[in-house]
Amino acid sequence: MIDLPLLKILSDGKFHSGTDLGSSLNMSRSAIWKQMKDLQEHGVEVYSVRGRGYRLPKGLDLLDQSKISRLLSVQSKEEIQHIELQTITDSTNLMALRNINEQRHGALYLTEYQNAGRGRRGRAWVGGLASNLYFSLMWRFSGGAAALEGLSLLVGLSVVQGLAKLGVNNTQLKWPNDLLHQGKKFAGILLEMQGDASGDISVVIGVGLNVAMKVDQFNDQIEQPWTDIETICDRTIDRNNLLATIVNQLVTNLHQFSDHRFKPFKELWEQHHVYQDSFVRLLMGDKEIEGICRGVNEQGALLLERYGKVEVYHGGEISLRPVISDK
Repeated sequence: MIDLPLLKILSDGKFHSGTDLGSSLNMSRSAIWKQMKDLQEHGVEVYSVRGRGYRLPKGLDLLDQSKISRLLSVQSKEEIQHIELQTITDSTNLMALRNINEQRHGALYLTEYQNAGRGRRGRAWVGGLASNLYFSLMWRFSGGAAALEGLSLLVGLSVVQGLAKLGVNNTQLKWPNDLLHQGKKFAGILLEMQGDASGDISVVIGVGLNVAMKVDQFNDQIEQPWTDIETICDRTIDRNNLLATIVNQLVTNLHQFSDHRFKPFKELWEQHHVYQDSFVRLLMGDKEIEGICRGVNEQGALLLERYGKVEVYHGGEISLRPVISDK
């Protein structure tokens, strides 16, 4: 397990000798060497120079729980009573689910690295240590499963709005839970829930964002075009500020969603939809159909025009793809 105090020392990007590190952390030099190997295996670039020690050339922008708390809005502070940060975990959604009996609402789970991160339909989500954002927010809803219609779309829109506040523009939404820039994915959403299908439900809202990915390291592990936020805006992003800004926007929108559902967000979501009024394919298992995407309805279901009629498709095992013209 990678030692958090070690990460804090190395985060300055300067050289630190193995002897000094071992003395500061009460670890042997061989243990320090093993920690460096572990860092490299988790996607961190490590320089080792004889006589000078170890250095992380780009430093580390570590998540800071106290800084995040200070950056939260008054409304977010009222709602979020529990914040838990782990250096390495299986996934933040699983962190939340393991604590669902004690923390049913207003709990925020964070990590620097997920070794079992999941996307939609069980796909793996990969990334380096201290370079992306992985967080899960526990939120409680009344009204059963019907009250959650359009929730994943609302979460995606909240991320887009949060990014815009930081000057990260021209991001797009892909139904039902992906975020894109120029056709390349940089974020995804995974919702998991427990509770009464007709009563109170606690929802784990999981969000993963590529912030500062290394192209040469992950290209062979990701099967689709991808990008990251720093590439999109061509500058360094403070992950603590990014996280707090998105969470603040999400909490604001969740309050409105709890009262009015997805309806107030429908038009704005469609303004960011990458396939709005475009020819698309719907993949449903071994079945495939084509039509014109006419956005979504007030419940967040996809609207597909075929032969002059608009058909409604809900989430689940459906994938949306563009129809590419041969011309």
